[in-house]
This record gives sequence, structure tokens and C-alpha cells, in this order.
Amino acid sequence: MSERNINFDKTINRKNTDSLKYDFALRRGMPEDVLPLWVADMDLKTSSYIEDALIERTKHAIFGYTETRDEYFAAVQGWMKRHHNWDVKRQWLVKTPGVVPALAFAVKAYTNEGDGVLIQQPVYYPFSEVISDNGRKIVSNDLVLGEDNKYHIDFADFEQKIVENKIKLFLLCNPHNPSGRDFTKEELLQLGDICLKHNVIVVSDEIHFDFVFSGKHTVFAAVKKEFEDICIICTSASKTFNLAGMLIANIFIPNGKLKQQFRHQLAAAGLSQLVTLGYTATCAAYENGDTWYEKVFEYIKGNIDYVKKFTRENLPGVKVIDGEATYLVWLDFKGTGIPSEEIDRRIIHDAKLWLDSGKIFGKTGEGFQRINVAAPRSVIEECMNRIKTKVCVNTDQAVKI
Repeated sequence: MSERNINFDKTINRKNTDSLKYDFALRRGMPEDVLPLWVADMDLKTSSYIEDALIERTKHAIFGYTETRDEYFAAVQGWMKRHHNWDVKRQWLVKTPGVVPALAFAVKAYTNEGDGVLIQQPVYYPFSEVISDNGRKIVSNDLVLGEDNKYHIDFADFEQKIVENKIKLFLLCNPHNPSGRDFTKEELLQLGDICLKHNVIVVSDEIHFDFVFSGKHTVFAAVKKEFEDICIICTSASKTFNLAGMLIANIFIPNGKLKQQFRHQLAAAGLSQLVTLGYTATCAAYENGDTWYEKVFEYIKGNIDYVKKFTRENLPGVKVIDGEATYLVWLDFKGTGIPSEEIDRRIIHDAKLWLDSGKIFGKTGEGFQRINVAAPRSVIEECMNRIKTKVCVNTDQAVKI
């Protein structure tokens, strides 16, 4: 049997499938006919091996409480070793309904109400939500956009924020969403050593780690043996194989005490077994999904290259921020001279596009837009042409202001 689902140019109609991305525009305050490229799932069929495994499992027609057997961990362990040269141990693993719930569990496990929790804005907006919604204080070590058109870490500010705010917990996003940075081993070493020095626990969201297009991803726990004692590593097959609706993530916690504290929060939330088909899909993905993954990796890389070229040639004043990873492109509109509120209005109401406005990623995100390019090339072409003709109208004049 060979992989069937690798014609990524084929447009799949997702309307009327209860898709959050396509079927809830009006409920989310958007025009009904917008083209959505916001939430980070793919408009591409997943691996046929996953499709077949799910069909076979549903034939049993009993969906009772389910747990994972040896085959599940072996599949996860094999993927981590093959693709990230990371040796994981069974006793480290805790399964959750997703990475965002894991972030929330960690906030409750390792901090008290009123404590500050450190993040790096502009960052994936649920990071802020799980902090503030649990009565903690958001503290940001803002990333700095350098002259090289990449975001960098201000390490002096990072340590200062830890000391001044008595930080116990740092939520690291790596690969970073939305900037696309995949921090180097040297950067992670410097971050980790500061956290070790000040007894800060690091929750590292590495959900995008399979889409690193330049260089090789380094898992935080693998940087230095001592980091295993202070970290929680959050992974999932959901971004890699378009399985977000399966609600399963693999969380690795090498420190037994931290794992016990984390699991206590799962128990307090009444969480035990997860979605039966999530286990099936993840196992099939990690056992047989390599060919599909390699093909989708190249396809998405081509989409990113297309967006960069189109922007450079057709959108004066707009920049694609350079990063190494993710299928989320971070567009900087500040050079157009058009106010960010007007950019938002034109995108939604003139271009009829549903993107993620940069302001939801924190104050440092204002003037930016995030585009999910995990879609057929024709969809990405349509999106970029709408930006050219409906958003960046009169940009030449605006740039001179």
C-alpha cells in the first residue's frame, strides 16, 4: 500500500462540516463569505494511512473508554528519535486533550494566583489567556525585531523580568508562533541557564517542531541534561498531520515531582481517558506517516516561498518576517503607512479575508497579520492577490507619508 493523499493542489470543500475555520464566520463577527486563513489547521487531506486506520477502527462500532498500549508509546518514541534525535522515556509521558490545556494545567500546577508568568510577545494568544484566566499576571520579555528581519531574545531583559517579578514559570514557544523563529541550541542554552539559576520551570510548546525549514530543531530538554529537571515539553501530531480535532497531545515531564504536580491538575479537572480515535490517528501517523509528511513539508515550503516572492514584487511597504519554521507567515504592514485598524478593516470587509490580526498576539503585534499557508497553492494565490488589489491599494502614496 502506498500513500494516496498527496495531491495537495486539490481543493477540498470544508463547508458544512462543522469546521471552526469555515462554518462559524458569522458567529465570530466576520462576513459570511470570507476566505479563512486564520486558525492553524490545514486545508489538506491527512495521510491515507491515518484515514484507513480510522475507518478500520470505526468498523468495530464500540467507542468505550480507551487507553494506550505498548504500540502507542513505541510509535511516539520512534518519531521523536527519527525526526528529532530525542530519546524519550515512557515514564515521562502524560497525555492531554491538547497543548493549550497542558499550558493551563502547568500554570495551575506551578504557580499561585497573583504570580507572574513569563512569555515572549508577540506570541500565540492562548499563552496570555491561560495566564490571565487563571488569575495570574502576564509578564512579557518582548522579542526584538532586528535589522536582519528576524526576532531575537533580549537576554538581559529576560533575566531582569524574572528577578523583578519573582517568576516561577516561563512559557516558551519554540518554534515560535507567530514569528516563525526556531531558536538555536545556543539561544536555548542561554535561556535555560538563566532559568536554572533562578529556579524557573520551563514549559516548552514545541507543537510546530516538525516544520523547521532552515536548520534543525533542538528540543529544549535535549540541550543540557540539567534542563530535564526543570522542563515540560509539549508535543502533538496535530499540527504535523492535521489532527487538531482529535484532541490529543503528548506531554513529556522527566522530573517525577513536576509530573506528579501536573497530573494532580488533570485529576482535579476530572480528566482521565482521552478520545479513542485520537490514539488511533496518532499511532498511524507516527508509524506510517513519513512519506506524507515529507511531501507536505515540501509543499508548504513552496507556499512560503511563493508568499515571500509575491510580497517582495507586489506589496510595497509590506515585509514577510524571516523565520525558520511553522506554516504561519507573519506579515508586517507597518511600512505601508496605513493605520493598523484600517488594515484590519480592508482585510476583512474589502478583501473578504479572515486572517489573524497581529494585535491579538500582544501590543508588539500591532500592524502585523498572520496567514496560515497550509492550503492549496490556488487558495494562497487568491489570498495574496486580494491583499494586493483590496488592502494595499494606494500603498505607494501611503508609504511616502
